[in-house]
Amino acid sequence: MILEQHDRFEIEAQGATDVGMKRRLNEDVFVLDDEHGVFLVADGMGGHAAGEVASRVATDEIVRAYKAGSSEADETWPEHWDSSLSAFANQIVDAIISGHHRVTTEMSNNADLKGMGTTVVVAVHPPGEGNLVFCHVGDSRAYRLRDGALSLLTSDHSWVHEQVTAGFLSEEAARTHPLKNVVTQALGGSSDPKVDVLETGIEDGDLYLLCSDGLNSMLTDHEIAGFLFEGGSLDEICGNLIEAANQRGGNDNISVVLLRPRRADAI
Repeated sequence: MILEQHDRFEIEAQGATDVGMKRRLNEDVFVLDDEHGVFLVADGMGGHAAGEVASRVATDEIVRAYKAGSSEADETWPEHWDSSLSAFANQIVDAIISGHHRVTTEMSNNADLKGMGTTVVVAVHPPGEGNLVFCHVGDSRAYRLRDGALSLLTSDHSWVHEQVTAGFLSEEAARTHPLKNVVTQALGGSSDPKVDVLETGIEDGDLYLLCSDGLNSMLTDHEIAGFLFEGGSLDEICGNLIEAANQRGGNDNISVVLLRPRRADAI
């Protein structure tokens, strides 16, 4: 759905990443591109540094392709675009697919990278506008804190989530299931990934969180909400979330990006 928004907002953004307590390498990547309104978290997979390559290659290509698409946009939409989505949403979906193709190309050119892949969650803020576009592939997540309530804006592309949805697993059992890290969609797979899209309006007081599963696998949504509701600077909240995940065990790399909208006329 294409949103009609008249209020203009700017985005204050902060991010942080940490290797965690169990991993040797940090295969997560985050991006804060204020100029183009692109904010991203990618969680690489593959081992032997291949996950680190996948997340970096995909991220670089997504940002490059989105910038190129934005600068080349005209009044004629490509035939493959979804007319129910905004131009910004279509552009970031195209950019994510381009990132996927870049990862598969790197694998075909280097046998040592075979099997690598990455999840990604992206938030795009059309400059000054009153809406955000969220796209994701895999189990990296986007949350929104609004009026004291935390909402999960994405739906994990993972085996355990599918089992929960089908009623075969409880949420609690899914958190500790031995297959909880198995994703069903990723950049780098044998076919183009399914990119989920959400376009939503911004309201005063909103706080948005993008994260790799190294955060939400250690902390419950209720605990995450507590840190966001506690307030403070975005840098402090990022640090508190990562510290709490590490104290809980830090089983994976942890990346967080926080977005705090402000009305343009109030800045």
